[in-house]
Amino acid sequence: MKYNFNDIEAKWQKYWAENQTFKAINNSEKPKYYVLDMFPYPSGAGLHVGHPLGYIASDIYARYKRHQGFNVLHPQGYDSFGLPAEQYAIQTGQHPAITTAENIKTYRRQLDQIGFSFDWSREVRTSDPNYYKWTQWIFIQLFNSWYCKNHEKAYDIKDLVELFKEEGNININAECQNVGDIFTAEEWNAMSSEAQQSILLQYRLTYLAETEVNWCPALGTVLANDEIVNGVSERGGHPVIRKKMTQWSMRISAYAERLLQGLETIDWTDSLKESQRNWIGKSVGAQVKFKVVSNEVKEAPEFEVFTTRPDTIFGVSFMTLAPEHELVSQITTPEQKEDVDAYVLATAKRSERDRMADVKTISGVFTGAYAIHPFTKKLIPIWIGDYVLAGYGTGAVMSVPCGDERDYAFAKHFDIPIPNIFEGVDISEEAFSDKEKTVIANSDFLNGMTYKKATKRAIYALEQMGQGEGKTNYRLRDAVFSRQRYWGEPFPVYYVNGMPQMIDAKHLPIKLPEVEKYLPTETGEPPLGNATVWAWDTEKNDLVSNDLIDNETIHPLELNTMPGWAGSSFYFNRYMDPENQNEIASKEAMDYWQDVDLYIGGSEHATGHLLYSRFWQKFLFDKGVVPVDEYAKKLINQGMILGTSAFVYRVEGENKFLSKGLVLDKKVQEIHADVSFVNSSDELDIEAFKNWRPEFKDAEFILEDGAYKVGRDVEKMSKSKYNVVNPDDIVSDYGADSLRLYEMFLGPLEQYKPWNTAGITGVHSFLKKLWKLYVDNNGLKVTDATPTKDNLKTLHKTIKKVQDDIENFSFNTSVSTFMISVNELTAQKCTSKDILEPLLVLISPYAPHIAEELWSQLGHNASISTAPFPEFDASHLVESSKNYPISFNGKMRFTMELPLDMSKDAIEKAVLENEKTQEQLAGRTPKKVIVVPGKIVNIVG
Repeated sequence: MKYNFNDIEAKWQKYWAENQTFKAINNSEKPKYYVLDMFPYPSGAGLHVGHPLGYIASDIYARYKRHQGFNVLHPQGYDSFGLPAEQYAIQTGQHPAITTAENIKTYRRQLDQIGFSFDWSREVRTSDPNYYKWTQWIFIQLFNSWYCKNHEKAYDIKDLVELFKEEGNININAECQNVGDIFTAEEWNAMSSEAQQSILLQYRLTYLAETEVNWCPALGTVLANDEIVNGVSERGGHPVIRKKMTQWSMRISAYAERLLQGLETIDWTDSLKESQRNWIGKSVGAQVKFKVVSNEVKEAPEFEVFTTRPDTIFGVSFMTLAPEHELVSQITTPEQKEDVDAYVLATAKRSERDRMADVKTISGVFTGAYAIHPFTKKLIPIWIGDYVLAGYGTGAVMSVPCGDERDYAFAKHFDIPIPNIFEGVDISEEAFSDKEKTVIANSDFLNGMTYKKATKRAIYALEQMGQGEGKTNYRLRDAVFSRQRYWGEPFPVYYVNGMPQMIDAKHLPIKLPEVEKYLPTETGEPPLGNATVWAWDTEKNDLVSNDLIDNETIHPLELNTMPGWAGSSFYFNRYMDPENQNEIASKEAMDYWQDVDLYIGGSEHATGHLLYSRFWQKFLFDKGVVPVDEYAKKLINQGMILGTSAFVYRVEGENKFLSKGLVLDKKVQEIHADVSFVNSSDELDIEAFKNWRPEFKDAEFILEDGAYKVGRDVEKMSKSKYNVVNPDDIVSDYGADSLRLYEMFLGPLEQYKPWNTAGITGVHSFLKKLWKLYVDNNGLKVTDATPTKDNLKTLHKTIKKVQDDIENFSFNTSVSTFMISVNELTAQKCTSKDILEPLLVLISPYAPHIAEELWSQLGHNASISTAPFPEFDASHLVESSKNYPISFNGKMRFTMELPLDMSKDAIEKAVLENEKTQEQLAGRTPKKVIVVPGKIVNIVG
């Protein structure tokens, strides 16, 4: 009977679907185990062989846990909002919902044919209104909440209003944005509704504010930092500039310390946790106030600087403001205005990431204004420099050249005087108040103190003089939450007199409207500005025509949409109860599943999705929506499968291509060639290449040895590099089980590894050998024969190794173990059902289709996924005998199996009586017999 893998795999995939074999239930006497993959964005290109790597690993673990008796939740869905579908809609006019649905259909077919044990009954799509209803609901909860720093927790905004009514804001310790003066209860109660709303907006966890953003004119939208690569948009490679826009933001900064501390409670990779620690960027120091001296402003303004080294304050030589700092335009002198304006404009064209990464370039412009040193009263020049970011800290730094290498280089470059850090201060001048003289005199100018003592003394002095205070700062900034796109979640927001109002949750979802164009409007509004039915009737509680807007009962709706990370920040909770229409998930479901036990996904999401989702989880925990404040106990970052690219070499300025061996030192342009045009000998199908690239139809190809040889390099597998391998082809030619085994066999899960299709033949041959262990030309050959000692030894060492490997996510070594095991059992001519049945269970998480088929042929009616995992019995690995090497004068001549518990005398006697020993001695009497029990026997004669 032949191993017909295509028929076998189709048969069992159909069986699993029809019987819902992997459907999880929300309440079970079994212990729960929740395995999660980062759900995919369904692109038009479909999957390539690099995509399933993490899914195969998680599937192996999910199947393993089922064998161990767990109720396993292993769901899958689609992160289906996003810019690519919108860009395609702009190009073709086809609605993103249509292309997204088509792409999902392709993804589903590809995922199913690889044999994943997903519970498809729980599928979610972020672009489904039944799903994004809850994204909108969470946004409303955030809007209606504030963060109390005393209790480190989010509370309802109504509680804050009551406090304002009773005592004003004098005793409020909250995370807030640009709140003005202290107000009393009487002043609050006397305010207009608009004034009160304006103040509350500064406290809400999601708020409107003018923010510096990454604006991509070509795409017409704001981009997150992780959507920008080398200063251009990741999508399309378009220029990105910095500009100020009124945007919705999320106050993730309120949770900075909790996000930091939470890392100590979860089993995530060290590199990922370190990335988040660095991104959160906790630092302890002082906030220092500096007054500005400028003829350009009537009242001298102040600005603040955060420093982790307040002890170096006497070494300040100059101040540097971010080019976007609000004071720059106010304090710049007429003489410096042209240079400053030009520098600000140039900086706007650089992304924050580029500015942070550029540590070599020295650039800046003097504003013409000065700041007053709080201790020395000397004038300090104020510069602007693009290495200072408006969104980090205060957007200003005090520069100490004698204590910082970059400040020193800046001062030297612009010839700025560098004072001695402990230079004396003349406090006899009238510029000092009596209190300031006392404080400075008592501080002893920090000279000769340790770092810690000098820091404390400097902070004390600043606080006494009213020039600053001790402070803990975080690099983490509030997350911009608005996107000027069409294909995203609509905000449940309408505006009354310019103030945002939330639509009542009972009217959700607010569905994305139809639009004629997916581009911004002619007046620069986001694409939703093209919608004609996009106004909110507060009486009918429904969407109505824009023509009916009267700003009394019918008001305009928000035109921005939410970012891509919105829907992915809570999807793991929705999987617990995806059909629930009344809540994200029922209390019963959440109490049972609690959190994700194993999460597998890419490390590239460390400071994006994986940080934002932790923030949302902590907020939902504060609100009593979820039972735990960290949603994933363990997280593993899978590596990447790399593609082997092919290159042709075009002579610069000519329509001529040189074969790789002829390039030498000639100037050539490397051009990617589709790997499908290249054979295993690296020879290019020239005609296929010419037909593929018409601009090279008449090109001349210079050959070597009668063929055109391409260059090769290992790169990220990508459609743009024409080096992708379609899993459909692999499954068709070798089967899904071969693909699964090969991807695991390539190397450790976390490492990057190159794909080589030729290598898959090895694991495919193994599967055919496995099949022959059970089946021959006459059918099933498994018997009820009693297993031999060697059979049991092979089985139990395999059980032990495979279990250890799965627990340690060392899947590649498991595949090697299977190969060794099948070779040994084949050599042993094993047909025992007692050995071959448990062997199938061991292999089934890796190669489920062949395992199901053979399990069925062994007479089982239920799926192999319900079978218990074999138990390891160490006694079968205990050796009771030793195969002794028998040597004569140090040369081994034969071996002899003897019990390990034999005495030295008994071993010597048995060896000397052996026929082979007699042949070697030929009648001679040995001079000496050396016996080392459990090791060797050497006869000296």
